[in-house]
Amino acid sequence: MFMSLVPKCFISYSHDNEDHKEWVLNLASRLVENGVNVILDQWNLSLGGDLPSFMEGGLTEVDRVICICSKIYVAKANAGSGGVGYEKMILTSELMHNMNSEKIIPLIKSNNEPKVTPIFLQTKRYIDFRNETEYEKSYSELIKEIHGESIKARPALGKNPFEKSESPIASSIASSASQYSNPNFSGEVEFDYANNNGRYMIGSGSMQFELAFSGASNGSIHILNDPANIEGIALAHDAKSFSEIKDASKFDYTSRLRTPHTGEIVTLVNQNGFFAAIKLGEIKARSHGAKRSSVSFEYVINQEKKTSFV
Repeated sequence: MFMSLVPKCFISYSHDNEDHKEWVLNLASRLVENGVNVILDQWNLSLGGDLPSFMEGGLTEVDRVICICSKIYVAKANAGSGGVGYEKMILTSELMHNMNSEKIIPLIKSNNEPKVTPIFLQTKRYIDFRNETEYEKSYSELIKEIHGESIKARPALGKNPFEKSESPIASSIASSASQYSNPNFSGEVEFDYANNNGRYMIGSGSMQFELAFSGASNGSIHILNDPANIEGIALAHDAKSFSEIKDASKFDYTSRLRTPHTGEIVTLVNQNGFFAAIKLGEIKARSHGAKRSSVSFEYVINQEKKTSFV
């Protein structure tokens, strides 16, 4: 589906009550702050304005339509009544021309009915905003969908571990590659940095970071920005936990190498502008008397492309 550089969205909803209108307004405002051009009647339709013209133009000239499926909205859409019914007629016409269209995003709010979407949207996957405690998770799913970012990025296709090779160690390398990567966006890791050239991969897709470690001493380790997908690396001075990092962009990313100690935090920015934070745990160096070289760390990747980890 073609998406303009700045995605344009129309919000279709029913005026259930003032609290519901305020909730919709807050959602629209946040979308605008996150780079979405939102068409909303509270902003774009003045008193005495041409309502049918506003609906027709808004619904047909945007990239995506967010249908906020409250109990009242679903009832009006199914009955074909009011402004919701008129918008349903326009959207149904578009769906008839393209049954596979992904233009419409059903969003569930204030609705505990057995069927939470109108009949014309019951084949569409929806985003659930009914649980306020999971609002941020639902919002993250919504904004990624609008901007065309995968919720969970597909990992790069690897080689067949059973494919015949002239090298006798090829199958061993292929089967052990997973030891040096974690596609999750947060986690805990422990590995021998004397292997795999000291490289370890965290995250996936546009939020992937290739970490490059080099031995320093017991209790400290060098981390380099040599990998192609790393733009910079910095020490998060005075931060003892991820939640204390209010703006990772304020740190110094001018050096190729940083040498954190156990308990310290390093921040990285990748070539796609995403930030990650790594807190070092136990560090051992064989060159300084340890039986093996190893590093343990916990990490988190900011999936919203923000600089704050609060």
